[in-house]
Amino acid sequence: MKFTMKGGAVPACPHYKQLGAGDGMRKMALKIGIVGMNGIGMRHAECYSSDPLANVIAVCDVVKERADKAADKYGVTAYYSLQDMLQQEPDLQIVDITTGGIDNGSWHYEPAMQAIAAGKHVLIEKPLANDIHEGRELVRFAAEKNVYLGSNLNHYFTAPAEKARQYIDSGDIGETVYCLHKMGFNGGEAMYNPPKSPKDKGQPYFHMKAFLTHPFSVMRYFCGDITHIQTFSNQAGFRKSASDIMVSINSIHVKFASGAAGYLLSQRGDATYGLGGWWSMEVGGTKGTFCIENCVEKVSYWRAQPGVPVIGAHPEPEVTESGVTEFNSTFNNRLHAFLEDISNGVPREHIRASGRDALAVLEYTFAVIESYEQGGAVVRPHPLPAFHGDPLVM
Repeated sequence: MKFTMKGGAVPACPHYKQLGAGDGMRKMALKIGIVGMNGIGMRHAECYSSDPLANVIAVCDVVKERADKAADKYGVTAYYSLQDMLQQEPDLQIVDITTGGIDNGSWHYEPAMQAIAAGKHVLIEKPLANDIHEGRELVRFAAEKNVYLGSNLNHYFTAPAEKARQYIDSGDIGETVYCLHKMGFNGGEAMYNPPKSPKDKGQPYFHMKAFLTHPFSVMRYFCGDITHIQTFSNQAGFRKSASDIMVSINSIHVKFASGAAGYLLSQRGDATYGLGGWWSMEVGGTKGTFCIENCVEKVSYWRAQPGVPVIGAHPEPEVTESGVTEFNSTFNNRLHAFLEDISNGVPREHIRASGRDALAVLEYTFAVIESYEQGGAVVRPHPLPAFHGDPLVM
């Protein structure tokens, strides 16, 4: 069976009808400024260029050449400071933060806070921040200013994830029993290159802070909040020999609020993955089990069969292939969802891949760090802020 979503796979918001193609054309395109015009910023700009809900009117980078190059390509105005962009472009509605920094996140807080203070809606690349206190403050301040805050948690904006979600919502999984997730980078000793950039060189928790956002966000999307975390993390011998201090292999055991058990294995090129490729997720329940392979490619579903279990016997799976192999399509899907939620006036607390969602997985990441530093102790993540519940005033 092949499953291809028209217009890309965008998880549905349970509270508001999503826009169809005709609806989207009737909506006014949202005016966007992008901050940080390196690789990810240019990818976001490319996604927006083909989205009827997007109108990029400005780009910003402290490196003048980057801003100018992006401005020339997309026919917009270049700025070299966010303050100038905010002052000169009062009609901006969204500021998209694609800066990086240490752990790929230390340059998110300052521009995001500046944009929120100006009353702009903000989308932040992952991770939300590389400091947990900054992450909490971003979510608090966005709530205070009553603006939308989203994050690029793009790994579940896929056709296989939507199909898997349908299995859950229709009751075909039943009570969730376990979640197994494997996500990281293929590699091995022969392909190893020591870190050279300040963002990762000398940063022991670079992989945790820069990457665990993605697998944790997918686990939470399918299985709910995590209440307990325990990790046994390490690194391959070749990293130790190179005096590389990155804690690159993370073996993480979790308990979900539902009582289901979970396991996450994530590593940054210390080995080559086998079955399922670089990204696989299996969720098993009392009525059935699904497994997504290679994020965007396919999902298989096994329905629990009545009768006496036979060792070695296995029901035939229902396999749904997406017809997609290009991972970067997830960027288009996720960015469109943010624009769609704003256009639909979705209550701030209920947008997809919200800042609060990004804070949740950042809390899990810091619980992993705490567990590692305590030799594998069980840690309970810091509680999330309560929903405010009031609809956003446009």
